[in-house]
Parts: sequence; C-alpha cells; structure tokens
Amino acid sequence: MKKIFKLSKERLQELQDELEYLKTVREHEVAEQIKEARSFGDLSENSEYDEAKNEQGKLYSRIAEIENILSNYEIIEDAEGSDTVAAGTKVKVKDLSDDSEQTYSIVGSQEANPFELRISDESPFGKALIGAKVGDTVVVDAPAGQFEYKVLEIM
Repeated sequence: MKKIFKLSKERLQELQDELEYLKTVREHEVAEQIKEARSFGDLSENSEYDEAKNEQGKLYSRIAEIENILSNYEIIEDAEGSDTVAAGTKVKVKDLSDDSEQTYSIVGSQEANPFELRISDESPFGKALIGAKVGDTVVVDAPAGQFEYKVLEIM
C-alpha cells in the first residue's frame, strides 16, 4: 500500500514549483557540468566528472522523491472550528509535568518542523493528540518516557 502524504495547499505549490525548477533549470545546469567535465579528458581520474555525476544522481533522486509525493498526496484542509484535534488544526496544550503551555500546529509529515511548533500527525505527540477534545488529557509515549498533556484549546 502506498503512503499518502498530507500536504497543505501552500506545501503542494512549493513542491510543484521545486519540481519545475529541477526539471528545467537545474537539470540543464548539471548536464552542462558533466559536459564540461568530460572535456577535461580521462574520465577515470577526473574528479570534476565524478562530482558532476554525483550531483546528477542527487538531482534525479530528489525529482523521483517529489514525483512520488505528488502522485500520492491528500490536501489537508484548515480544520479551524473543529472540536477535535486533527491534521490542519492548532492546539494549545498544557504540559502537566511543569504547567507550561504551548500552541502547536498539527501538520503532515512533509511539513513538520518542531522548531516552528509544527508537529507531524505521525509523530508520537501528534498521534496522541489526534482525536482529542478540549479538556482531554493525553499520554505521549516517547523514547524518554511518558508525558501527559491537557488539551486547553483547539483552533
């Protein structure tokens, strides 16, 4: 079964733009690098050629990765006004170990960035929050142990 990637409309557009750039501009740049490196002669000891071929491999790998995402995605609609935590919602929680409060956005794995408080719905924290309602206490099973959070608000 293929994995379905959850994307916001903005992330979808970013990936489409990146793919277009890679297939048009970047692919031609790498082809020129290879062509130039070939002109240096003996390919067996030509580090410029090796580097250009490595760059080409990385380029084609990234193109394949983006094409896979774009052929298996689902748009996450902004779930503002929802009474349960889901991908596309923001949720304010209280850490019951120290009474600190924090607001997180629940996003798909392609958009997760813990430093920006964007938590993947597939992470242990995201999985624990999905389906919770205001007032619920959720337990997060993490490698460092179990943590409890209380859902204060869903936005």
